[in-house]
Amino acid sequence: MEQMERTNLAQSTTEQQDSPVARLWTKEFLILTACNLLVFLNLHMILSSLPLYMREHFHAGDFYVSLCTSLMALAAIISRLFSARALELGKRNIILFGGLAIALFGTVGYYFSATIIALLVMRVIFGFGFGMYSTTFPTMVSDIIPRNRMGEGMGYFGLSTTISMSMGPLIGMWIEKQYGFTPLVALGSLFIIILFPLAYKLIAGQKKQARIAADSLAAETVSLPAEPKRPASKFEKKLLLPSLLNFLMSLTYGGLVSFIALFGGEAGIANPGYFFLFNALAVVLVRPFSGKIYDSKGPKALVVPGAVMLILGLVLLSFAHSTLGLFGAALCYGIGWGALQPTMQTWMIQVVSPHQRGMANGMFLNSLDLGVALGAMILGTVASLTSYTSMYRFSALFIVLYIVVGILYMVKAKGTPAQSQNVHIKVK
Repeated sequence: MEQMERTNLAQSTTEQQDSPVARLWTKEFLILTACNLLVFLNLHMILSSLPLYMREHFHAGDFYVSLCTSLMALAAIISRLFSARALELGKRNIILFGGLAIALFGTVGYYFSATIIALLVMRVIFGFGFGMYSTTFPTMVSDIIPRNRMGEGMGYFGLSTTISMSMGPLIGMWIEKQYGFTPLVALGSLFIIILFPLAYKLIAGQKKQARIAADSLAAETVSLPAEPKRPASKFEKKLLLPSLLNFLMSLTYGGLVSFIALFGGEAGIANPGYFFLFNALAVVLVRPFSGKIYDSKGPKALVVPGAVMLILGLVLLSFAHSTLGLFGAALCYGIGWGALQPTMQTWMIQVVSPHQRGMANGMFLNSLDLGVALGAMILGTVASLTSYTSMYRFSALFIVLYIVVGILYMVKAKGTPAQSQNVHIKVK
């Protein structure tokens, strides 16, 4: 029934999406963007604060710190393997609300974790729930964005993710420093609780639109053929390249979110969390332009320039010994990240058919989480053998590889992926 409602709703909005004056800033788009903001605020507030908490309360070394990040990310990856297919089958509500309930249980469980093993178990539980609902919101928003404004729309929607990744660590480290870890857990749990009524309101509104669309369609049609059973989707090979690029980029972020606080102590920077604030400001500045560049010229126009800014940001960070140096590094890194992250997500959405968008968003988030997980482990090992300063210089090599792969793609490709799928529409 839910699948039929989504199908009818999609049929009723096809002409609106193709219209050159189709609206982007609808109520549904704003609610979904707000939901995504809360999703990743909860994630990154706690993720960035756990290393210090584990070091102070459990005397954990770099291995356990990286394991706390990696286990959560791997659990999210595993849960998305079945979540994407469930979304294709129309089981959106089960995945969404079930994931929220599991994640809430895992978040509250941090408070009751008296050992590091118990804490790691809660991270795994949270990861399973996070993997479920974090796939749902991007899939829902990609269904309502006008086709000829997909790059711009996903850019603004992705801004909520990037702001959360930037502001979440700053907020989390400040709350833990001022009030302790328990209030931070309470705030993260509150964010998940707020998501329940927001998601319910959004789904109720979509069902109402679907019923109206179905009634209108029935008035014009004598009979409707039964909806055929949708076969299992085959993996789309065109997702591999943007997934690899997103993975390489995310390796560097794993080192940032896991060790920036510890790097601050080594470099003598009093408030290393400001990196995420400055990073967020840069992202906000670049995001409106990068989305429009993507819509007009495709991903090739952003891959190399964005990667160069990431390298510059990481190198400058490794030399930073003051807030001013931190500002310069964060500005460069934020420009690169703000341009490339929505580019990867939009690219992946546009190379698949509409009913495979759950798969595309799952691949995008899985490559992101896998990069963060392995990045934390690899770079944590590098830091333990050398220093955090050397670790950030080493992480820049991942982006060098990113540029090499991107250039090889541009040399071999005859056109952008969007053009090859007849979905790349230049906005006049």
